[in-house]
Amino acid sequence: MSELDREKWNRRYREGAYTERVHPCALLEDWIDGIPVGRAIDVACGAGRNALYLADRGFAVDAVDISGEALDRARGIARQMNLAVNWLEHDLDDPPELGSSYQLILVVRYVNLPLIRQLVTHLAPGGFLICEQHLVTREEVVGPSSAAFRVKHGDLLALAQGLQIRHLEETLVPEPDGQTAALAQLVARKAMG
Repeated sequence: MSELDREKWNRRYREGAYTERVHPCALLEDWIDGIPVGRAIDVACGAGRNALYLADRGFAVDAVDISGEALDRARGIARQMNLAVNWLEHDLDDPPELGSSYQLILVVRYVNLPLIRQLVTHLAPGGFLICEQHLVTREEVVGPSSAAFRVKHGDLLALAQGLQIRHLEETLVPEPDGQTAALAQLVARKAMG
């Protein structure tokens, strides 16, 4: 991303974007009980709703986003909740350096397929990839209007090569606010060894 992208996201968060989104991703909630607690990374975490949920569940969380404004909001919430999260401001067009492996890699509604492919190499044996993306559709749905910010049918399946697919769905999903989203969802696990 460029500095223009960073400023765009900082401006959105400064203006209060996503303040109503405090609930974790439903896909994460549905699968969390089957994921052993350990290290997790929340990629493009925004204001940290999923990172905070994971930390509250006992995960050691790295949370990465380009927006310092979003991370500042997340830090404030984490302090109020007395939760520890490693907040990292980083441009994800340049993959972050990851020291060791993760039990959970979470990517929610941030399309960067080459980055996700690289992150999968950092899954611990038995670790999970949970990925939810806006899906290209002709239906009237919420989310980005540009296909550049949506995945095509089959993109997430291609990401899961070498992993055990636990859940794969491409469908219309009702959002908590009553609107409809077209989503591709993937839950995949790395073999134990």
